[in-house]
Amino acid sequence: MERTTLPAAIILAGFSLGVNAAETKPHGFVEDSQATVSSRTMYYSNDNRDGGLDQRETATALKFNFVSGFTQGTVGFGVDLASLVAVHLDGGKGHHPDANTFFPSDSDASSVHSWNRAGGTLKARISKTELGIGNIFTPNLPVLLATDSRLVYQNFGGGIVTSREIDGLTLTAGKIDQSSGRATSNPTGLALAGGAKDSNDFRFGGGDWKATKDLTLQYYFARLENYYKQNFFGAVHVLSLEGDQSFKTDLRYFDSDSDGKNGEVGYRFNNNGGYAKRAGEVDNKTWSAMFTYSIGGHAFMLGHVSVSDDGGFVWLNQGNVVDGRNRPEGNGGTAFYLFTDAIVGNFSRAGEQTNFGQYVYDFKKVGLPGLKTSISYLSGDDIRDMGGRGDHKEWERDMRVDYVIQTGPLKGFGTTLRHGTYRSDGSALADTDQTRLIFNYSYTFL
Repeated sequence: MERTTLPAAIILAGFSLGVNAAETKPHGFVEDSQATVSSRTMYYSNDNRDGGLDQRETATALKFNFVSGFTQGTVGFGVDLASLVAVHLDGGKGHHPDANTFFPSDSDASSVHSWNRAGGTLKARISKTELGIGNIFTPNLPVLLATDSRLVYQNFGGGIVTSREIDGLTLTAGKIDQSSGRATSNPTGLALAGGAKDSNDFRFGGGDWKATKDLTLQYYFARLENYYKQNFFGAVHVLSLEGDQSFKTDLRYFDSDSDGKNGEVGYRFNNNGGYAKRAGEVDNKTWSAMFTYSIGGHAFMLGHVSVSDDGGFVWLNQGNVVDGRNRPEGNGGTAFYLFTDAIVGNFSRAGEQTNFGQYVYDFKKVGLPGLKTSISYLSGDDIRDMGGRGDHKEWERDMRVDYVIQTGPLKGFGTTLRHGTYRSDGSALADTDQTRLIFNYSYTFL
């Protein structure tokens, strides 16, 4: 989906998880190929309640995606290709901030009419181990997530290897050297929020071990050269109860520290606009615990996220200003592996203690398959500001409705409505009401 160049050198190592041999036996490059055309149309409204510039825009994106099978032989080879064109459906002038995260800006500060991307991945497979070099479209790892919060996905350029040689164990490793943001055609280097210099070296590795049928353990390591290094530990346990009931426990712990030139001019981290014990440097420990009770179509979640006092939580990003130019799509342009990555806020500043809850209902249980609703609430306090004071607060209420047509000529057509209400004591983001209305459809013809 992104236009990118292949990295000059990929340093990779990793092994992963075993599945049924019948599921992994190669059939052929053409026989296992799949081509899909998909569309997304999105209305995006960001209402600044403190009197700043509001944003209201509508756009549509059309994507072609080809995923090949693998050639026959001991080592199989394949290729994935994607191209995308995005078109703005209204002028956006007056409601399109130049520093925005939805659509690129034109010279008059309105949105451009259209933009496009294209890219591909070369891949190889031996036994149950796969290597991909080029575009990494939708990574879903605790230390590397691609955001899908706008019209198009963010993605990354580099290489990744995943192996499933050992039953119950998935190990993954890779190197990323660039990213294409959610509102830009051009790939860039990597940085943290506040960073003024690119890093072209993000390495990661780790694995998921299914210790029992109910328990999965995780460990991952990541390093963004000259910015940070991070260890992640996770555990997920699902306890099946009598009847249509279950209780899920999800524990996550991140330990992040400074790397290389971090803290020096050009490589400073703004700690998400909050306090830092070591100015400009990464220094953070964050843990979270989530507990979900499910019965029938109902799911009730309660949880807590704790950010240490010494500095804000850190995740891979693109920085705000890099090599002397603004990069509005950078800050907050990626997702991270905590529930506090909400519609508007991220609840990630130094000292912040966030309690949250969510209720989800699946209407399939009452004869309406494809319809789901959810409501969540997050409340953060003890936030430490730039001066080290720790008495600030913020909260957010998010609501979501999803419906996917199950039968007929429009089978698979999906609609999502999301609304977030964010408020703070003025020390964090501006008070904001945000609405997103999204229509998705995919058609597979190969």
